[in-house]
Amino acid sequence: MNAPEEDPGVKYRRVVLKISGEGFAEPGQRGISMQAVEHIAQQTKLAADQGVQLAVVIGGGNLLRGAQFTSQSSSIHEATAHYMGMLATVMNGLALQDALESLGCQTRLMTAIRMDGVAEPYIRRRARRHLEKGRIVILAAGTGSPYVTTDTAAVLRALELEAQVVLKATRVDGVYSDDPEKNPHAVLYSKLTYQQVLEQRLRVMDPTAVAQCMEHDLPVMVFNFQKPGNIVRAVRGERVGTLVHSASATSQPPGPRTQP
Repeated sequence: MNAPEEDPGVKYRRVVLKISGEGFAEPGQRGISMQAVEHIAQQTKLAADQGVQLAVVIGGGNLLRGAQFTSQSSSIHEATAHYMGMLATVMNGLALQDALESLGCQTRLMTAIRMDGVAEPYIRRRARRHLEKGRIVILAAGTGSPYVTTDTAAVLRALELEAQVVLKATRVDGVYSDDPEKNPHAVLYSKLTYQQVLEQRLRVMDPTAVAQCMEHDLPVMVFNFQKPGNIVRAVRGERVGTLVHSASATSQPPGPRTQP
């Protein structure tokens, strides 16, 4: 199958989409909900149909989060717990791969930890070639190293693959000044600089991931992926969620906007 024809309205031609493990479960629950996975697959396919080269980095918090696991048991080494979390991302990756292929998408599941029976090993040049052929590349097992979050893994893969943006898919509409579920007066930001995110300790990504984006001027768009069509709007550069970038990227200073 040939790669989809590029839509001239698309702003970002190669993107890394970061989806947390919680996106694979129903709100407040654990495990894998195939209804949630199918929603992710449908929205991802719509973006791929725009001619976007799409790599998806996934978390595993719906199954196991290493940091939480070690706090519950002193008999498990923290590094071991992190490896267990990486394996959880592979299970999510397998579910997403089958959901995408049931929609007619060509995919490749690549892992940072070798498990040849279920996935390809992550090799940068091979991943780039898959993208160029129009395949959706699912990247699991983080970086393959403990003590590194999947947010940081998404940024590092974006830099390796020369993606133009990291799309951080969440359950809320973007980055707020406070937790919108606890503070009804929390402000939703339309734009932020990397420095503002670090100084205000806003919950976008972990500080290491933000610092890497700032060093390499890699923009991050944080948006609600559960709203149908938002992934497509994001790759087209439309106003959706919160854009985190350098201060020099726009002549207008970043600022808040109230939640509509």
